[in-house]
This record gives sequence, C-alpha cells and structure tokens, in this order.
Amino acid sequence: MNKEKTYKKALFLEYFTVGYNVIEAAVSIAFGHIAKSIALIGFGLDSVVESLSGMILIWRLRKHGKVSEEEEEAVERKATKFVALTFFILGLYVLFHSVKKLIEKEIPNPSLPGIIIAIVSIVVMPLLSWQKFKAAKQIQSQALVADSKETLACFFLSVALLIGLLSNYVFDFWQADPIVGLIIVVFLFREGWENWRGEG
Repeated sequence: MNKEKTYKKALFLEYFTVGYNVIEAAVSIAFGHIAKSIALIGFGLDSVVESLSGMILIWRLRKHGKVSEEEEEAVERKATKFVALTFFILGLYVLFHSVKKLIEKEIPNPSLPGIIIAIVSIVVMPLLSWQKFKAAKQIQSQALVADSKETLACFFLSVALLIGLLSNYVFDFWQADPIVGLIIVVFLFREGWENWRGEG
C-alpha cells in the first residue's frame, strides 16, 4: 500500500475511533449513572479522551500534503505532545477515582449492560490499535503510534472494567475495580511520559 492510501486509511481509522468512542461514551455514562457505577462512568469519560485523541490525529493527518515537510514535522511534534497529554489526563482521572472508591467504599450496583460494553470494547480495541500501529509505521507517524497505544490502553481499561463489574456482579468483590484501575494508572503514566519525550 502506497503512502497516500495509507494516509487515507489512517484518516478512516481515526474517524471510526471518534465515532465509536462518542457512542461508547454516551452509552457508558448513561448506564453508569443508572447503576451508580463510577467505574462505568470513568470508562465513558475515557472514551471522551480517546475521541479527543482521535480528533487531534485527524487534524494532524489532514495537514499532510498541504504544508511543507518542515511544517508537517512541526505539526507531528505538536500532535504527539497532545496525545501524551491525554494519557496524563486519563491517568489522573483513573487514579483519583480508584483511590476515592477504595477510601469511601463506593460500591456500584451490578451492571449487565456495562459488562456487555466492556466485552465489545475488548474485541474492537486491539484490532483498531493494531491497524493504527501498522499504518503509523508505514507513514512514519510518531503521533499515530502514540494514538495506537492509547487505543490499546482503552483495551486494558476495558479488561479492568470487565474484571471489576464481573467481580461485583458474581462475587460482590467491589474492590477489584479500583485495584486494577491503579495498575492501569502506571501503564498510562509510563506511555504518556515516553510519548512526551518522543520515545513512544
């Protein structure tokens, strides 16, 4: 596949990312409020951050061919920094609510719709991340590599959400969700730092 086709594919992947995550955010936040589940609401807000990342990449990819190589590289650097910031924002949010849930013993109601949302995301996100990563390597876009990792982070959050919701649904073990959330915070901050330094 030549570079121009890969750019078009990358743009399609980002448009899909934004569309999918807007829907996922709306559904997750709605069911999260119904179940009083901070984990599910947090997952919906993660989808908002993922949409932001996708919009940043759309902005970057649409600059291709319209500006000089030097300007395109400058846009690339800015986009990579912005994507790194979304890792930090998401990590801080998950950290705050994970600790808050443990301290205040905020126990969500069981949520079957939340379990279904998590399973769908577990299927979709790795495939989307892999396609983005392949396209990023072909067009040598560090910003798109960073975004593919953020999509992968969404997969890990989906696993955490599923573990937390299932543990509460089946075993009444509500602590599983914030504990797994704290583990994911480490991954998010590490990826954010690496991408901020241009090592992602």
